[in-house]
Amino acid sequence: MIPTDSTISGARRPGLDPAAFRDAMARFPSGVAIVTTRDEDGVPHGFTASSFCSVSADPALVLVCLATSAACYPVFERAEHFAISILGEAHVEVARRFASKSADKFGPGGFVRTPGGGTVLDGAPAVVECAARSRHSAGDHVIMVGEVGEVHLAAAGRPAVYFQRGFNTLCPSGREAGG
Repeated sequence: MIPTDSTISGARRPGLDPAAFRDAMARFPSGVAIVTTRDEDGVPHGFTASSFCSVSADPALVLVCLATSAACYPVFERAEHFAISILGEAHVEVARRFASKSADKFGPGGFVRTPGGGTVLDGAPAVVECAARSRHSAGDHVIMVGEVGEVHLAAAGRPAVYFQRGFNTLCPSGREAGG
């Protein structure tokens, strides 16, 4: 049994093909979110996340994963709060910008401050503002668990989806992809 707060080593099982593992994970579609926080000087930082999910309803907890090699990792390591903007199909370009190494991620794109101080994407289908609850080292990533303090909902629409190493959208209901 693995202890609750254990650090998972980066050691690979003998014979595991890293490329095959990445290919297998690429076949799993997931939603896309922008995760943001502010540093001690009030400067916003953020990244695109496809590893995001709910953990608990009571208390309301979510998790998001961040590569420890990300430029914004040191800021998120110290952050007491962060916000997660769940993206719709109209936000694919914003997702690409936040997934890049671009320095000006918050340039064009409609980010606003919430009453709670979060920086969120205006018009995102859903936003959750979180207090950092815990962080868990897991290989080359950190799992950040946040306790949800605020939820903001807009029109739902179709989601942005990450699949096969690219940003996509869902087909309209009743239609098959490629048809």
